[in-house]
Amino acid sequence: MEKILLVEDDQNLGQSIHDFLKMEGFEVTWAKSLAEAKEQDISKTTMIIQDWMLPDGQGIDFLKELRGAGNQIPIVMLTAKTDLIDKVVGLESGANDYITKPFEPRELLARIRVQVRQKESSGPVGVSVKGLVEINKLKLNLDTREAFWKDEQVDLTKMEFDFLKLLAENPNRALSRDEILNKVWGYDCYPSTRTVDTHVLQLRQKLDEGLIETIRGIGYKLKA
Repeated sequence: MEKILLVEDDQNLGQSIHDFLKMEGFEVTWAKSLAEAKEQDISKTTMIIQDWMLPDGQGIDFLKELRGAGNQIPIVMLTAKTDLIDKVVGLESGANDYITKPFEPRELLARIRVQVRQKESSGPVGVSVKGLVEINKLKLNLDTREAFWKDEQVDLTKMEFDFLKLLAENPNRALSRDEILNKVWGYDCYPSTRTVDTHVLQLRQKLDEGLIETIRGIGYKLKA
């Protein structure tokens, strides 16, 4: 059974989400503050659903704390913030997805299932230990944001690193251009899908021509 940590201080919303997810077959632990969330055993949790604003701090700080420690557990942010900059901050801080209140429970459920599928598809191939993602000859240090190919350090821009990180955490999974844009550049914050193609070209030149495979009509995947 998938185990979800729900971090939400709103009694009515929290109870609604808790009951709905339990009805859908998830095991749910409900924390109503950052302090309660930090008391939970994250190693036994499948994913986290957390509110941005909490009574004892901001959920974004808990997110940054987990990512800073190298923990790559899927995290979906819940927030009443609607400004584009807030979405970008959330995603760039390491959130896997972002949903704005109010929302339908079915939408949240769909987003949860996407994250569960992605975690299952990437788990056995990519190795991530204490902030290190390693696939074949590629190594990414998520703490220092350094990339290595055949043990040689490769100089990457911020977006190149984030793009490569997304591919490396989903090895052998075809990612659409739109999904890549949403997760790397942020929702509604990109010019066109040509941005993805340009970055693929740059990464191929810096790493290896055959590392990133083009999936015709869909997007790209990292060969593992």
